[in-house]
Amino acid sequence: MRFDLSDDQVALRDSARDLLDGRSSVERVRAVVDAGGGMDADLWAAMVDQGWTATELPEASGGLGFGAVEVAVLCEEVGRHVAPAPFLPTVLALGALERAGDTARVEALLTGDVGCVAGIADPTSVRATRAGKGWRLTGRPGPVPYAPSAAVAVVGATDDEGPALFAVDLDSFADRPAREPAMDQTRELGWLTLDASPAERLGGTDAVEAVLRRGAAYASAEMLGGAARAMEMAVDYAKERVQFGRPIGSFQAVKHRCADMLVDVEGMRSSAYWAAWCVGTDDPDAPVAASTAKIWCSDASQRVMASALQVHGGIGFTWEHDLHLYFKRAQLDRLSFGSAPYHRQRLAALLRPRVAAGEGVI
Repeated sequence: MRFDLSDDQVALRDSARDLLDGRSSVERVRAVVDAGGGMDADLWAAMVDQGWTATELPEASGGLGFGAVEVAVLCEEVGRHVAPAPFLPTVLALGALERAGDTARVEALLTGDVGCVAGIADPTSVRATRAGKGWRLTGRPGPVPYAPSAAVAVVGATDDEGPALFAVDLDSFADRPAREPAMDQTRELGWLTLDASPAERLGGTDAVEAVLRRGAAYASAEMLGGAARAMEMAVDYAKERVQFGRPIGSFQAVKHRCADMLVDVEGMRSSAYWAAWCVGTDDPDAPVAASTAKIWCSDASQRVMASALQVHGGIGFTWEHDLHLYFKRAQLDRLSFGSAPYHRQRLAALLRPRVAAGEGVI
């Protein structure tokens, strides 16, 4: 079976690339990084104006009525441009709030407020307790991308019944999360300290699982975009850099490096979009697909970034070269929504019953 993007999805990708080529060029990303890192407010406003945040929401909820594959297309372009904007966490928060019927917060995020997600892969890091008709959360998940700018946090926590999903209004905090020093300066990062903080329950274990699956799939697509761009940069450099009177790309060892990067990137593409399709269609294999994508893309991203650095001969990690932006961003992406070891354990638990029953694993 051949899987290609539809004409509409290709048009969406091209439109997103046009926007980011202009508003998230390397020069603009470096300007954000040199100013201390964080978020480009103008870029975020442009994304909201073009309806990016509404991509996955049903039309009845004010969305565009597309699906998870379209979100993955946008995430790939965000990764390709190391865009300093909170697209992924806001889309995840929006989806969770919409599924819970929280129309007021959905409207706020659709019109430009920032959302963040925390504690999704480890709900035990936060404890939820009843407080009258409401809930209180205590704990410190994190660090949390875009917590310093977020208006609302969607938090995975544990109550007496097990994992559950909650919404916390961060604008009500007396001390908002501060921006912390981080290796990846293309995004904000902050600790979300919850001390009997008021919260609203959005759902139980199924709600947490839905965010985890989507987060793993979309983070995989973002890693794909970054890895594909790093590969392109390495190939271009190999064509231009001359040693011993020849471009280094003519040397067999460098050719092998570039070929291995291509194999990894295409594997990332297949697994990330399979996961997005499964998530968007509520396919029974969605949990398996999401974990598979996160495992493959996390490991492959690490290999691609290492090979790209080797092809560049070390200059890629210096502040003067753009490759270091991709390398450092990939470090955080690999840990977001569960690391590769976390998802290997999860995948084993998902597949073990099938193997025991003599069934196929896919």
